[in-house]
Amino acid sequence: MIRRAGTTYRIHPLLTLILIGSALTGYFLEAATLFGIVLVHELGHLAAANGFGWRVREVQLLPFGGVVVVDELGSVPAWEELIVALAGPLQHVWMIVVAFLMQWLGVGTHEWWTYFIEANVMIGLFNLLPVMPLDGGKVMQCLLGYILSYHNTILYTTWIGMALSAGVICMAAIQLVSGQLPLNLLVIGIFLLVSNWYAYRQLPYHFFRFLMARGQRVSRLLSRGTLAQPIVITKHRTMAETVKLFMREKYHLIYVINENGRIQAVLPEQQLVSGYLNGKKPGSAVSDLFM
Repeated sequence: MIRRAGTTYRIHPLLTLILIGSALTGYFLEAATLFGIVLVHELGHLAAANGFGWRVREVQLLPFGGVVVVDELGSVPAWEELIVALAGPLQHVWMIVVAFLMQWLGVGTHEWWTYFIEANVMIGLFNLLPVMPLDGGKVMQCLLGYILSYHNTILYTTWIGMALSAGVICMAAIQLVSGQLPLNLLVIGIFLLVSNWYAYRQLPYHFFRFLMARGQRVSRLLSRGTLAQPIVITKHRTMAETVKLFMREKYHLIYVINENGRIQAVLPEQQLVSGYLNGKKPGSAVSDLFM
């Protein structure tokens, strides 16, 4: 573990085992190449995150990429998260171009550059799978946030992640039954499944952090002017149910209507969030805020 400029750099135990195993079996050069590719991949994420002024707490290096742990969790514009997510896979593009150039110039051995290109393609494409915490999963989460409520976005993302992770494990099991030994595929599938299960268990905490940072995000939206997205509810609907309808990139006005369809109150979302976070029980009705 290394700490630089307030950011901790950590090598995941899976990558450590692969490096040790490769050294013992005579594939250290290949493993070192893999480590270098993964490091450049993560530095791409780190550079983009720092460029937006994010607070990066930790960079974890994994066999197939890595994870940048940040304090910004649903509190920044989705397009920023999209750019940071894509900044990693984009590093493979220039590395592949350089590799082809080195092959053309005859620098180094052709076989090593071929391995370098194949490793870049494999890591880059694998990271684009729509499974959290892979880059493809983060891209999917950003795009879903434009059409779904934020709560449903993170909920569906974890469901999709668990389903696809289980699919990877099933593929490994099928290969195992057929006489192959797909340990890498099996370990990665289990890791992704556990990661998404943990994310599912942490969903209430994740959503609570989103609400805590909502005030800052709303201030940015209002400072430049924005169209309000109405939310229409009855007075008996609870605050907990209503805040789950909030969309990440929208500002909301909550219209409370009675049984006859008449508007009883129009609440800005700040009032609802404040009531939800400050003293009101989550099961309290929205009408408690104005009656």
